Amino acid sequence: MTARRAWLAAALAFCLVMPGEAAMPRNENGIDYIELPAADIPAAKQFYGRAFGWTFTDYGPDYASFHGAGIDGGLRGEPERPPRGGALVILYAADLEAAEARVTQAGGEIVQPIFAFPGGRRFHFLDPAGNELAVWSDAE
Repeated sequence: MTARRAWLAAALAFCLVMPGEAAMPRNENGIDYIELPAADIPAAKQFYGRAFGWTFTDYGPDYASFHGAGIDGGLRGEPERPPRGGALVILYAADLEAAEARVTQAGGEIVQPIFAFPGGRRFHFLDPAGNELAVWSDAE
């Protein structure tokens, strides 16, 4: 294990249970933690903070855990832009149009405007690091 990977593993373990906080219940075989790659951690923190109100805990220059997303996760320093077409993280917003406006105002790029699907509506966007995410809402 490289020194960088060992440091990230230690930071991840620390993120899962913060001192003084109760551990979140874990779902056996459930999705437990999400990491988003970002070449510019401060820019990613600014984007997600402005667009979705997330807060962050820094663990050095190459890692920041996020809070307020509904699941534990972090921003991982990666020098290259991620490829599109992998797993899709989908967020929820009661007011889809307001969420789309916040994403745009925070510097995100809408790559698929709001569209209907069985059971709801959603849009897709790229964050400043190039990660594609979506936001959905219940059908009107």
